Amino acid sequence: MTTAINLIMILVSSLLILIILLQGKGSSFSGTFGSDSNSINRTRRGIEKTLFQFTIIWGVVFVVAAVFSSFIN
Repeated sequence: MTTAINLIMILVSSLLILIILLQGKGSSFSGTFGSDSNSINRTRRGIEKTLFQFTIIWGVVFVVAAVFSSFIN
């Protein structure tokens, strides 16, 4: 059982890393604190929105799997 949980954790974390690396490079927190004067408000559309939603979903799956793994071990 612990081997299966460990394999699931490796798979979920690898997919989460891949999804995060596929996201756009231009999204930084510098505009949040007012240091970026050239920033514009924009919305996510198309594949960027889908990738953002997958990131949230896989993040939640990772947290649930980590909590479940801590109770099993």
